[in-house]
Amino acid sequence: MRAVIQRVREARCQVEEKVVGSIKKGIVVFLAVGKEDKLADVEYLAEKIVNLRIFPDEKGKMNLSLLQVGGDVLIIPQFTLYGNCEKGLRPNFIEAAGPDFARKYYLKFLELMKRKVAVVEGGKFGERMRVAVDNEGPVTLILDSRKWQR
Repeated sequence: MRAVIQRVREARCQVEEKVVGSIKKGIVVFLAVGKEDKLADVEYLAEKIVNLRIFPDEKGKMNLSLLQVGGDVLIIPQFTLYGNCEKGLRPNFIEAAGPDFARKYYLKFLELMKRKVAVVEGGKFGERMRVAVDNEGPVTLILDSRKWQR
């Protein structure tokens, strides 16, 4: 699984001009499922994300986790994180999971996050979405569960 996470002041996701997810202080997770992913990848990323120390402490150092600050989470499915642009000009998505498999793992990730965090919102899988992000810092990080397994 791949995730791009952004620390935000607030964020929202719209589908057909209707807000389907909205959060205040916390993180936005853009999440992609790879065709080789297992349940361990879902569990690893959920645990890693809620415990990453990316929020400032009283001295302004990134030293506090999402759990410690009581932040919200907005999770956006985004298969394009598996876009390989090494050859040619059109991205290749051969490593991305198919829609049924990806939806199952996206929903499992949502479920795990809801067990850990009080406010968890999601985008709409398979829909065209508009995501507004007020990135604070800016802080943007990239996680890949496959790198953890090396």
